[in-house]
Amino acid sequence: MLRLKGSQHFRQRLVCSTLSGRPIRIDDIRAADPESPGLRDFEASFLRLLEKLTNGCVVEINETGTSLKYRPGVVVCGTALSHDCGTSRGIGYFLEPLVVLGMFGKKPLSITLRGITNDSVDPGVDTFRTVTLPLMRKALGLEDGLELRVVSRGAAPGGGGEVVLRVPMVKQLAPVKMEDEGMVKRIRGVAYSMKVSPQVTNRLVDGARGVLNTLLADVYVFTDATSGAASGKSPGYGITLVAETTSGCLISAEACHVAPSKQQVEGGAQQGELVPEDIGTSAAQLLLEEVRRGGVVDGSHQGLLLLLAALGPEEANTLRLGPLTPHAVRTLRHIRDFFGVTFSLRTERSSSTIFATCVGANIRNVSRRVT
Repeated sequence: MLRLKGSQHFRQRLVCSTLSGRPIRIDDIRAADPESPGLRDFEASFLRLLEKLTNGCVVEINETGTSLKYRPGVVVCGTALSHDCGTSRGIGYFLEPLVVLGMFGKKPLSITLRGITNDSVDPGVDTFRTVTLPLMRKALGLEDGLELRVVSRGAAPGGGGEVVLRVPMVKQLAPVKMEDEGMVKRIRGVAYSMKVSPQVTNRLVDGARGVLNTLLADVYVFTDATSGAASGKSPGYGITLVAETTSGCLISAEACHVAPSKQQVEGGAQQGELVPEDIGTSAAQLLLEEVRRGGVVDGSHQGLLLLLAALGPEEANTLRLGPLTPHAVRTLRHIRDFFGVTFSLRTERSSSTIFATCVGANIRNVSRRVT
């Protein structure tokens, strides 16, 4: 049994445990927090979701919630599944582990998730739909079956959004070879709003274009102003931008309106809120920063790509990444602990990018039965 400590990268530890078949024990989960030690409600929700996807997994939690034992089961998946993600974290918190686990299921995965579609903490569903899924199709050579459909949007704090995720099962992942980052040739995006004036989306676009059009002519941002049942329970707005390179790589950045907390509302402290033009400008500047860092993916997708490379066949998997984020560094440690895979990192001085190479662990879909 692998022993780990702390609450960091909770989802990734459970996903790696499930795919490698190694039971784990996590101790000292927020043990130093005097007010609310132990698991949070969104982490308990993710455990319930794992139980829906797998057969035979065993979860043991102590009375204070600061210690967890997890014995993985067989990934089954299935269709017509549904899960309420709650309002503590966005749907994006649950999507990334779902996509990785869904490919190793006994049946294709089709699941409806309900909760917050766009917030400032987790990746929005637009980023997932326009960047994460195309990235996985490109890296793994998947033809079709990988799809995310946004039924309705939901902003914090009320939520009310709904998405449908479909993931095909695979026998084995293809090797990941992504070294050419290319040059940015166009920028696309989507500006969305819920339960506010439709004019807000145009103001978001104006803020983003004010920065990007000075550097690139081919900039087009779609607008999606939802109302009624499709707009969830709370007002909100934001923008997601995607830079596409000549080699087909996708770099993303997003920014959204942050709902004031209860303390801010009671105290009347609203100075932290930004107007839509400022949010659009902020998203554009974040995108330019991601492009400057280099690599075939942005910082938020480094961990996912490293994990896909480690799960691949026993041949060379090569990636070109920008400076590694703390999440990517922790991902490398988990890959070493669970799968015994280590990466060779080589820095290219001229571009400050990193070439990461590994021999995959050759993880196969043992749940799939050939009949």
